[in-house]
Amino acid sequence: MKQIVAFDFDGTLTTKDTLIEFIRYACGTRAFLFGFLRYAHLLVLMKLGLYPNWKAKQKVFAHFFEGMKIEEFDGLCQRFAKGNQHLLRPKGVEAIQQALDEGAEVLIVSASIDNWVKAFFNTKETSLRVVGTQIEIKDGLLTGCFLTKNCYGQEKVNRILALYPNRSEYHLTAYGDSRGDKELLTFADESHYKPFRLS
Repeated sequence: MKQIVAFDFDGTLTTKDTLIEFIRYACGTRAFLFGFLRYAHLLVLMKLGLYPNWKAKQKVFAHFFEGMKIEEFDGLCQRFAKGNQHLLRPKGVEAIQQALDEGAEVLIVSASIDNWVKAFFNTKETSLRVVGTQIEIKDGLLTGCFLTKNCYGQEKVNRILALYPNRSEYHLTAYGDSRGDKELLTFADESHYKPFRLS
């Protein structure tokens, strides 16, 4: 039976939320603080479950990156990943490599923008795929909108099923650490919650 191993990214494989860290890296601490203060009320409502997660995230993302050239954005993503490998939990990286060595297909399933998540990994490895939130590009510029649904909660399961619709044909192992991974962990045959915290 095919083995698929799915890892959440932020908090599971990393020690910090990379959306926050990427914005601070790309825009500077001052602009980062101003932007988050501007949307603080929406972020509080989101945490309380009174405002859609994807909508709050898209508004924040658009505030910082709408109108940026995709080449500039991708360059930032590459430099951010290269300079922040320390955010990865060593035990998580070991688990990915072990899964690949055992012949499993590995998915990094993340609500973060897949442009910078991919930059943390060797996606030339044919058995490793990043499934993240994708951004809309028009005329070479970021529109500030998401091209896909925010890859969070049930959407993580939906995205896996889109890739592997015949559920009886594979064994799914999942790793997660938050409410956004609940559906994924429930869907999996084998699940691990906050597995790499000692690294």
